[in-house]
Amino acid sequence: MTLTEPAADLDTDAQVRANDRGHVFHSWSAQALIDPLPVAGGAGSTFWDYAGNSYLDFSSQLVNLNLGHQHPDLVAAIQEQAGRLATIQPALANDVRGDLARRISEVAPEGFSKVFFTNGGADANENAVRMARLVTGKRKVLSMYRSYHGNTSTAITLTGDPRRWANEPADGSVAHFFGPYAYRSAFHSSSPEQEAERALEHLEQTIVLEGASTIGAIILETVVGTNGVLIPPPGYLPGVRALCDKYGIVMIADEVMVGFGRVGEWFAFQAFDVVPDLITFAKGINSGYVPLGGVVISDRIASHFDTVSFPGGLTYSGHPLACAAGVATFEVFQRDGILERVRDLGDRVVAPRLAAMAAKHPSIGEVRGMGLFWAIELVRDRETREPLVPFNAAGADAAPVAAVAAACKKAGLWPFTHFNRVHVAPPLVITEDELVRGLDIIDAALDVADEYVS
Repeated sequence: MTLTEPAADLDTDAQVRANDRGHVFHSWSAQALIDPLPVAGGAGSTFWDYAGNSYLDFSSQLVNLNLGHQHPDLVAAIQEQAGRLATIQPALANDVRGDLARRISEVAPEGFSKVFFTNGGADANENAVRMARLVTGKRKVLSMYRSYHGNTSTAITLTGDPRRWANEPADGSVAHFFGPYAYRSAFHSSSPEQEAERALEHLEQTIVLEGASTIGAIILETVVGTNGVLIPPPGYLPGVRALCDKYGIVMIADEVMVGFGRVGEWFAFQAFDVVPDLITFAKGINSGYVPLGGVVISDRIASHFDTVSFPGGLTYSGHPLACAAGVATFEVFQRDGILERVRDLGDRVVAPRLAAMAAKHPSIGEVRGMGLFWAIELVRDRETREPLVPFNAAGADAAPVAAVAAACKKAGLWPFTHFNRVHVAPPLVITEDELVRGLDIIDAALDVADEYVS
């Protein structure tokens, strides 16, 4: 994609900034303490502001822009669809909605024939939980502490990270458990295999103590996203599947962030020899060009609603513009070999480069990831593994990682940082040269983190 070099337009910059600060109420923010960057445009793996600065987008915005900014095929699909039918209510059949549902079911495991469309990931998780509760007749749901499942009522309760705290109480039928995290093991494990074994023992104990007869579902991010890019150790996900089967619990795989190519698979669980009962998705299905999410439903669960009405729906479920971009996404993935190139770039470029950074920078405690989804965990002391910034750090406590992010931005890269980590999550269409350049920028920025090492 041709990049139009950004030109400074300070008058427009001032107007956009004034309108935003005067009238837009931003999420997850103290409104008087923020100053959002006015963005003028984007192309491929780059976006730019009105001041003439361009940035390599190493966060894919919110890890959703899998096919990059302004992909011509997605834009054309939306334009064509808008020209013939801009919208239609979900109770009527629509060609692109049905086409996209068919394509999704074809890349899902055997026995997943139906898709329920939502507007995004949070309401996908809400409706998946609703399905599990209705099918099992059991209300309680288990989820991990290190997780994010969305901002709506049940989804924010399922969320394990601090964003849940200020929203409590919400759904009272949720309990949390510790998932595997070998680098900071809650189970004092000495190997990935032991971490999986002990994490499963903990989960089974949680099921027993919470009451298996009360638990309708376990929901987990296949690869934990914002809370650490935590790759499940060998045997863990099949072990969760076995516990769900043993106790009559529905297994929900939250693939909102890692589905549709982020780790080099259509769905991340396909890399771990496991099949859930419900699959939630959003983000990468159409790179967020028009909001879209959904639930891929196993035939066993879908059949429950053959003669029983499902008590849920949304006005914009399966919106034609969103689905048209989704169909185009499938065509781009298949034509351009996106899954194969993600695996190649992850294995050949990212993994060895991050390993070299870890050997070079004393501030790096661990690097981990797969495909084009990685985390660099920063520490003050490798021996004690003290985080570079405390858990849920803000203000002055978060300054060291904020300084790393500022160094990245100054050099022309927009990073994804969370607590004591820098994540690597660029668009899946990034060129190899851009990927190397972005990793070079992070490498240099980590000199700032090294200054804080004990």
